[in-house]
Amino acid sequence: MDLYPAIKVLHLLCVLGWMTGIFAVPRALIYWRREYAALGTFGPTGDLTKRLYRFSLGLGVIALVSGLWLFWQLGFPAWGHAKLTLVILLAVHYGWTGLLVLRALKGRFDHSETWLRVFNELSVLVVIGVLILVVYQPF
Repeated sequence: MDLYPAIKVLHLLCVLGWMTGIFAVPRALIYWRREYAALGTFGPTGDLTKRLYRFSLGLGVIALVSGLWLFWQLGFPAWGHAKLTLVILLAVHYGWTGLLVLRALKGRFDHSETWLRVFNELSVLVVIGVLILVVYQPF
């Protein structure tokens, strides 16, 4: 039985879920920061942000593992190395997001809304690069 199509579907589903966290959690931190400033305590936005991060983290791990399996099945093409580099950048970005969530759980919001917005948009640029590599497979 050929597992490739099933693993590819699993990979795509998990990537979609992970991308939700990559794009939504930094934005949610902006609203959480506002909520904390208004309430002076941990509110529902913080709970939602923490849960979204945790859920999408698990999907990210599955996406990475299944992506590595697909990369191996494809024979490690050159464009795949470039994609893997960008995915590692996204994983680092997501890890950094996790640190921001941990700090927020302690009531520490060290960055401005503008910084969080720019931080959020950087991941979009990296994802565009990944999509270009996957669709065009330029080398």
